[in-house]
Amino acid sequence: MKIVIIGGTGLIGSKLVARLGEHGHEAVPAAPNTGVNTLTGEGLKEVLQDANVVVDVSNSPSFADDDVMTFFRTSTTNLLDAAREAGVGHYVALSVVGTDRLPESGYMRAKAAQEELIKGSGLPYSIVHATQFFEFAGRIADSATVDGTVRLSGAAVRPMAADDVAAAVGKAAASAPLNGTVEVAGPEEFGLDQWIATVLAARQDPREVITDPQARYFGALPDRELVPGPGASLAQTRLSEWLTNQ
Repeated sequence: MKIVIIGGTGLIGSKLVARLGEHGHEAVPAAPNTGVNTLTGEGLKEVLQDANVVVDVSNSPSFADDDVMTFFRTSTTNLLDAAREAGVGHYVALSVVGTDRLPESGYMRAKAAQEELIKGSGLPYSIVHATQFFEFAGRIADSATVDGTVRLSGAAVRPMAADDVAAAVGKAAASAPLNGTVEVAGPEEFGLDQWIATVLAARQDPREVITDPQARYFGALPDRELVPGPGASLAQTRLSEWLTNQ
């Protein structure tokens, strides 16, 4: 199958292109640096010609509330229109566990808007809800750092390796449309503070992690909203194994 990966040169996208190619698919990376821009529509018609599946793993360069909403509304609308015109038979999107449960987060509101556009498009679709990536730990720490101290709540998380995220998205792309959502998560549950402290210690990062029940996670105050429900598919890679391989 010809599978076009929007965001195909990024962290998840590049792994997905490689994985799908190994399984015999024509995996085409599409991103601004390949001449495809979902915000302007540039290159979409050309790259989607004869495509069987389009996979959107792109992300907003800015997490500011207005910016991220504009990004997902504009890019998803343009991509859906182009996919419909090209006769694409399956639209796959990567989203986040808890998207529908944390409306106080501007990022989650934008992802929810993206999902609603997909569900209302009339195209056969699959949405993959993944938990936080191990590789995202540094960005989380940076966003929560004030005066050299990281302040995070003990909200429950089940982070997972980007390789396992790519495997789940690849499986969805190579399968029949779900016309629904599947959840994938890591094999271990941590407190958000515990996870980030473990990663920083392994990297010999001197920052102290302080547990603060009122510390917000990208605008939200989660408790267990970031962990999946019953029936989620659990990946195999444990945090210790991932840290050893870094």
